Amino acid sequence: MDAFFVSVEELFDPSLKGKPVVVGGKPDQRGVVSAASYAARKFGVHSAMPLRTAYKLCPQAIFVEGHPHRYRDVSRQVHDVLRAFSPLVEMASIDEAYLDVTGTERLHGPPMRAAHRLHEAIKEQTKLNCSIGISTARLVSKVCSDQAKPNGVLWVLPGCEARFLAPLDVRKIPGVGKVMEASLAKLGIRKVGDLARLDEPFLEEQFGKWGLALAGKSKGLDAGGWFDSPVGDPGDPKSISHEHTFDQDTADRERLGASLSHLSEMVGRRLREHGLWARTVQIKFRYSDFSTFTRAHTLDHATQIDTELLAEAKSLFDRHWSGKPIRLIGVHAGNLVRGEGQMSLLDQGHSDRWGKALAAADAMRDKYGESAVGLAGGLRGRFQERVHENPVGLPGKGPRKDSLE
Repeated sequence: MDAFFVSVEELFDPSLKGKPVVVGGKPDQRGVVSAASYAARKFGVHSAMPLRTAYKLCPQAIFVEGHPHRYRDVSRQVHDVLRAFSPLVEMASIDEAYLDVTGTERLHGPPMRAAHRLHEAIKEQTKLNCSIGISTARLVSKVCSDQAKPNGVLWVLPGCEARFLAPLDVRKIPGVGKVMEASLAKLGIRKVGDLARLDEPFLEEQFGKWGLALAGKSKGLDAGGWFDSPVGDPGDPKSISHEHTFDQDTADRERLGASLSHLSEMVGRRLREHGLWARTVQIKFRYSDFSTFTRAHTLDHATQIDTELLAEAKSLFDRHWSGKPIRLIGVHAGNLVRGEGQMSLLDQGHSDRWGKALAAADAMRDKYGESAVGLAGGLRGRFQERVHENPVGLPGKGPRKDSLE
């Protein structure tokens, strides 16, 4: 989807169209840009940039905190359109998806015709623009869709993948960030074609398994990273976490405890959404001087219950917080499994009762929004839901099919 968050805001407020718009928060907040309109991008504003930096670059921009529930609703509309074209849909994020349309030629026509029909259907159903990339590999299709923006369609014919990628900057390869880009530049690798000319053993020696994945990616293959599993089966997350940056550093123990409570709820909600249980709970906190600490503890049984996550998070925090003002705090669930493991009958009954109560709470959140119900201890710690690409309630992100068998 093209400038998705901004485009959805324009649906509800047409006066924003054509203007520099920044979604993510107010210009004096500590957050980052979630999305910028094309008019704002001309001034150098881009996603993940600090809001205060965006304001310096484009003070005339209109800053919007965002409406995550609207974005989820429109994302579900897009998902419904995609499912009408193929049963094999993978929602990579709230505004990006992959479809495998193999075998649908009799229904939708050849690739380019099918893409144009999909393009028109999304516009008709959502009033929004999208860009579509077509190829034999997800990696190449993703790069194609980026090259086709805004509102375009681009098809790389079979056998032309490496030739298409060769002149592009290595940063265009998904998974190559600033650090990897700098490491590759030291070796004289600036274009994808430079990477493709190197031997796999050399890349493996330099970067390990990621080097082998890069070798495959440079040739247009779905190698490593997000592209290991079939389309429609993205696999389980390795961990789930949420964190919050305070507008002003705080040493208020009650407020910090309330924030831990709310963050634990958010993590528990995501665990239940994926049908997963956590064996390890970790907290993260950052002081005013940006010194950052993480502390973790492994439980004697796996859990997805908010109160159990919170009890561990608070225990870790109370043992390790120095009392100094805190800038950021977070809760992380790791060592994820698909069952809670062996429990005593008493503990199992307690878990079952909480499971039913939280299932009802999740149903209310699905219907009325994330703030509809929550732990009383977390009320003071509630904050505006952060606008991001992989929120709770994302269509197609429930438990894997094999986890339900």
